[in-house]
Amino acid sequence: MKSMTPPQLRVMFLAANILLGCAAPAVALDHVKIGTLITTGGTPLYIAVEKGYFAAEGIAPELVPFDAGQPVAVATVAGSIDFGSAGFTSALYTLASQGAVRIIGGGTYDRANFPAAGVVASNAAYAAGLTSMKQLAGHSAGITQVGSTYHYALALVAQHFGIDMASIRMLPLQSFANVASAVSGGQVDTGILTSAGAAPLLQHGNAKLLGWVGEETPWQVTLIWTTPKMTNERKDLVERVLRAMRKGAQASYDAFVGPAGTRKDGPTAPEVVGIVRKYVHLSPEQIEGNIGYVDPDLRIDMKDVQHQLDWFHAQGMLKDSVKAGDIVDSRFAVALPGS
Repeated sequence: MKSMTPPQLRVMFLAANILLGCAAPAVALDHVKIGTLITTGGTPLYIAVEKGYFAAEGIAPELVPFDAGQPVAVATVAGSIDFGSAGFTSALYTLASQGAVRIIGGGTYDRANFPAAGVVASNAAYAAGLTSMKQLAGHSAGITQVGSTYHYALALVAQHFGIDMASIRMLPLQSFANVASAVSGGQVDTGILTSAGAAPLLQHGNAKLLGWVGEETPWQVTLIWTTPKMTNERKDLVERVLRAMRKGAQASYDAFVGPAGTRKDGPTAPEVVGIVRKYVHLSPEQIEGNIGYVDPDLRIDMKDVQHQLDWFHAQGMLKDSVKAGDIVDSRFAVALPGS
């Protein structure tokens, strides 16, 4: 099955909304725009759309695709979208610290056997000796944007291996597609990509995998947010959106997570892979190998979020020190036990 492009996706969602309206003219569905990156990390969203979990809550969802995380936060404040479901960024945390957005839920985690972020090397750099994440010092690295989720992920790798970030020449290339192209073409030595973005490069031999970030240092990748106006004036809608997304998260968890959080495909895994394939340009095998871990209740690791905030502040990307509890709306968000 051929995957659809972002414009085709938007047309599909709008058409579906129209059909829903025609089928039940007496019911006014709430049209909700959700900004996200079209990757395997969006699996709970895709399930919630395809299985009718949003429709059951009286919501007609429109997924608005983005190429990087920072613009999702900005678009939320601008009113172009109603909710964001993507990776955290310095833009998100800056806007949250200013009271412009509120974090209402969690999402994907990067951990062993559930890859979310991968560090890949160009074939030329690999042939010249760059064969491990431990050797990143002195090399160029493609990232989407300074202050992005994956900029932070690269910092986690550097911190884990005792590498001075100043020794890595970071090149902000604005989108994952550009990062993949630069690595494939040898314009950069290495790049950090979503697992879905790395998969085609690796399959076709256009890059070499140096490692998955979550295998070395687990971390929370995505969050869900909206505006204070939405949380204060449309509390019921926020709760309905989260209920639909949690049902999608539970379905993803049931399909791919075994005892004690291990990776184990359940009976519904093939169905979920088929759903994801409608959105992501990957083969079923690539999707199977690049499914992220999603907490079934979309809980937030507050300690990890605080670590992220502290890192952005230390890098001068957040003007003031920010406490996680001040930007997470406890009326909607649930913290992981012990965090």
